[in-house]
Amino acid sequence: MTPIEQRNELLANKVIKSLNTRHIEGYFCATSADAVKKVLGLIPQGSSISWGGSMTIRDMGLTDALHKTDAYKIYDRDQAQSPEEVQATYRQTFGADFYISSANAMSEQGDIVNIDGNGNRVAAIAWGPKKVIFVVGINKIAKDLDAAIKRARGTAAPINTVRLNRETPCTLDGVCHDCHSPNSICNQIHIIRNSYDNGRFCVVIVGEELGY
Repeated sequence: MTPIEQRNELLANKVIKSLNTRHIEGYFCATSADAVKKVLGLIPQGSSISWGGSMTIRDMGLTDALHKTDAYKIYDRDQAQSPEEVQATYRQTFGADFYISSANAMSEQGDIVNIDGNGNRVAAIAWGPKKVIFVVGINKIAKDLDAAIKRARGTAAPINTVRLNRETPCTLDGVCHDCHSPNSICNQIHIIRNSYDNGRFCVVIVGEELGY
């Protein structure tokens, strides 16, 4: 194990201990491949599953792995053929057994931060699906809540506006302007600091840099 790998595991275990005090399950996987196996192992066969607009879970192959098995009922907005079908998928999501997402940032103390444009992702995280699984690369962990919010707004959001081809000030220079652009994707900021339903939230921290 390299020094970087050792540090990543130590940091992840620190965060997991903090998550447990907030009634949130936590696991560490050294690699994306291990994380995919872990998530599949957390979801019973026959469950209904949906997910948000996370590049992490797509790039690591998790969504492909879910589609390759007939064990689940999947609500996938990526397969929608029209805006109306996308909206229908959003609403089906609220009745799903599992919702999978990443996080724009996390604090070492266990706060989970997500920023959303139209709110479908943070709405599903907050309420609806029976269980929410976050898959979070080690690069998303920040020192504290303030640093996590700054990371979400100053790093993740500008990259995502470029990815989504949005006309916002941060698309032009990569810097958050605290704007009120009609194309802003920073319309809703959601922070999880605790879980009312013990175990509804589960976080799989991956010892790799994933997503934005």
